[in-house]
Amino acid sequence: MTHEAVRQTSPPESHPARWRILGFLGVAQLMLILDVTVVAIALPHIGTDLGLSREALTWTVSAYTLTFGGLMLLGGRITDLVGAKRVVLAGLLLFAIASLVTGLAGSAGVLLGGRVAQGVGAALLSPSALSLVVSLFDGEERNKALGVWAALGGGGAALGVLLGGLLTAGPGWSWVFYVNLPIGLVIAVALAVLLPVQPSAAADRPRLDVLGALLVTASSASLIYALIAAGERGWLTTLTVGLVLAAAVGYVVFTLWQRRARSPLMDVRLLARRPVATGAFLILMATALMIAVFFLGTFYFQHALGYGALQAGLLFLPVALATMLGANLTGRMLGRWGGRTLAVASLTVAAIGMAVPAVAMSPVSVVVGVSVAAAGTGAMFVISSATALGQVAPHEAGIASGIVSTFHEFGASIGAAVVSSVAAASLAGTTLTGFTNGFIVAAVAAAVAVVAAALMTPGRSSGQAPDVSSPPS
Repeated sequence: MTHEAVRQTSPPESHPARWRILGFLGVAQLMLILDVTVVAIALPHIGTDLGLSREALTWTVSAYTLTFGGLMLLGGRITDLVGAKRVVLAGLLLFAIASLVTGLAGSAGVLLGGRVAQGVGAALLSPSALSLVVSLFDGEERNKALGVWAALGGGGAALGVLLGGLLTAGPGWSWVFYVNLPIGLVIAVALAVLLPVQPSAAADRPRLDVLGALLVTASSASLIYALIAAGERGWLTTLTVGLVLAAAVGYVVFTLWQRRARSPLMDVRLLARRPVATGAFLILMATALMIAVFFLGTFYFQHALGYGALQAGLLFLPVALATMLGANLTGRMLGRWGGRTLAVASLTVAAIGMAVPAVAMSPVSVVVGVSVAAAGTGAMFVISSATALGQVAPHEAGIASGIVSTFHEFGASIGAAVVSSVAAASLAGTTLTGFTNGFIVAAVAAAVAVVAAALMTPGRSSGQAPDVSSPPS
């Protein structure tokens, strides 16, 4: 597709408020990402107040990210069919109301139900917001916008731990949820005014693929449950292996259904494209590594060392700064160096950072190591988004954004589930062995990903668009 065709479809230069819109959308995305890590710092207090087990604590993170990720493709599809403005506003309002319900929770059931509802709102908001970013900007301006987007999202993940510490130590853990209500309402009003009125959807629009959404969510739930349960039941037990196999079968059935459905949730050929597949892999690794170390760090500081929530949150401030620095620098360097070189470099930095606390566990080594790793994961957020979305066709922007965001949330679910089971002994007792093992697993995973990124990531191109000659049917 030519640049002229893109300009005719969505002329970025014609909307003078595009940078202000990016700011509000970035804050909205920041709120969604915050709601993963802002909860991490509050988990010990939530567990004490509501009497939650290790598995229930892990589901407090995973219920949100699993619903968020599992319905993300549906959110992207709705965006393409209904229009990004309507979906953004609906997602914002649902997320804000669900946050209020979650903060009022007095039992595990209400807490997890509220987290699921938050995930539904986030699944609507995130892909529609990213679709707007992709369509409002073009060329180098788009790379800069994606850099800002990634810096807000990646840095927000680390800042969430600091904010969680402030709120938990102050008014209480419920306020990590209450704070979303006024912010969400303000952003919704601003975007309702700034975003242009969109044309009505076509009368012959295809139906939504609800079955596809249920298949991918159920398959992912089976996988996450297996990873969480492995902490007590073992990695090679009948239950764990059976759940993993059920997830694999579910993913196969989902793929086959997408090829047969009249209105598929996604065109599986899009994920088969090398740039999109690479971007999905990189975002999954970046988020899994980031959530894993936040989960380990918050329990190490509060559970093993007895630090308060505020003190633990302050220790993550260098992590937040390193994440945003890595994302910002990468956004500036991407056009010159290309995705492959930066992907390999960022994953190498992440592996080195994870190895520091694995070699010598101490408060200083954890802060230093995680900060170094955060610079690498922050860079990966930019690389993954730019690789997968940099030059997609306008009619594919919503579903491509949904794919990237889906793997972002699945990465969070997998990272929390795996590290929770690996570190189960330390989360339940006084030994530090589980924390050390968790960092070892994270370092090894990052090192393996270095090799995968070197083989998968497309080389530096001369600026030509990827093959988009076969649009979804």
